[in-house]
Amino acid sequence: MDIDISIVLMTLVNFFILVLILKHFFWEKIQLTIEERQNYVDEKLIKADEDSQKAKMYLLENQRILQSAKEEGKKITEKQKEKGNKIYQEIIDNANEEAKSLLERAKVEIQREKEKAEYEVKKQAVDLAVQLSIKALEENMDESKHRQLIGDFITKVGM
Repeated sequence: MDIDISIVLMTLVNFFILVLILKHFFWEKIQLTIEERQNYVDEKLIKADEDSQKAKMYLLENQRILQSAKEEGKKITEKQKEKGNKIYQEIIDNANEEAKSLLERAKVEIQREKEKAEYEVKKQAVDLAVQLSIKALEENMDESKHRQLIGDFITKVGM
């Protein structure tokens, strides 16, 4: 294969002429377009970095808010638990006081009933003694009759 130098030279000359024509008419436009494109890409990269920083900042802020909400929730839960325990204790205390009050009233009522029963027994004993005295005065009694009346009296009194 033979290489023809004239063809190679002509091709090189044509290439350089083409490059000169392209450089003269299109080089600046191509350069401007490339620069615009490079600026556009740089702006998008900067904006992406800014957006990434904002997203990280928002993520940290959201985590802080979430943690704060969790702590506030714990505080509210603890307050409600304490309030519930306080109410529970108040109910228990009130129930104990009511039970003590009922017990005291029952004791007072029992004491009254006891005193009333004792009064009735004494009253009956006095009535029986009066009746016995009346019978003893009405009758002439000898000692056996007198003992019999006392025996009847003791039987009626229940001693």
